[in-house]
Amino acid sequence: MIKSVVEFKVETIQILDHNSCFHGNYKVLEHDLLAIYENMVRTRLFDKKAIALQRTGNLGTFPSSYGQEAIYTVIGHLMNNNDVLCPYYRDQATFIQRGIKLEEILSYWGGDERGNAYENQSQDLPISVPIASQCLHAVGVGYAIKYKNEKKAVITTIGEGGTSKGDFYEAMNFAALYNLPVIFIINNNKWAISVPSEKQSATKTYAQKAISAGIGAVKVDGNDVFSLHYAIDNAIQKARNGDGPSVIEAETFRLCDHTTADDATRYIPKEQMDAAKGKEPLSRLKKHLENSGLWNEKKEESLLEKMAKEINEAVEIYLNTPPQKPTSILESLYDKLPEALQDQYNELEEMA
Repeated sequence: MIKSVVEFKVETIQILDHNSCFHGNYKVLEHDLLAIYENMVRTRLFDKKAIALQRTGNLGTFPSSYGQEAIYTVIGHLMNNNDVLCPYYRDQATFIQRGIKLEEILSYWGGDERGNAYENQSQDLPISVPIASQCLHAVGVGYAIKYKNEKKAVITTIGEGGTSKGDFYEAMNFAALYNLPVIFIINNNKWAISVPSEKQSATKTYAQKAISAGIGAVKVDGNDVFSLHYAIDNAIQKARNGDGPSVIEAETFRLCDHTTADDATRYIPKEQMDAAKGKEPLSRLKKHLENSGLWNEKKEESLLEKMAKEINEAVEIYLNTPPQKPTSILESLYDKLPEALQDQYNELEEMA
């Protein structure tokens, strides 16, 4: 006898389509929409400046979030100070809203680890470049939160390519098994460096990978701030209330190189890139705000001027920050320096 044991489905959500037409009745307060738009603009301009710094030899490799700003902005907008972020490396928009300074972000990508010592945000984890390891960090944090019976959410972000790693599956399994307050947000930007989605996974969605761990999942339009707001807010409330983990796949498109060490024109077809630019999140939200009477070109000009000033001031601080002493590579590792390393420390000290 053959019978069905269990069945699954993955819902997809789109509220504001790529023509800025509204579907459904989900509302986001006007001042929230304006704050979200402002941070998306800030992030895009900051990314452009960071790339310019890299191209002129003033910054190391940098990963832009061009075309993906809505995901990280909505995450940061909905988190509170008690929640914990376990990021990967494309989360600038979230960092900014978590109180992390622009000059701190630049400092990290400039090769200075002090950029990870956030002045205003001590509990968030630092940038994680190794693929998918941040998911394991997140469940560790989530376990501690549950152990202490705290009402907090842990959000970890990952690219769709990272979901092929065992770390991702292991983290989901642990989160579900112990009913942890962890939210896995997948940025499906269609390209894992030069590998397209169709060569990355045979699954129809990345959200359905959550089924293997027994976690509920949803797929949303990652260029639509409304559907992102709806899904992420629900997942955060679920986590804080002790109702366990969630997986959200946010579908978008990477309108930029993977990092400044990459050349996406060598593998992304131009027609794909051009089509995706017509659906990108910033212009979509701007058009909605204009149609709603909340935005106009005068406000846009004022915002661009404000953001340029803010970013340029951060760049000046970054460029004028004295470099770390060479001895810092040992000072950060030990409370008391082992005698065996004293000679090396003395050599480093002479290099200062």
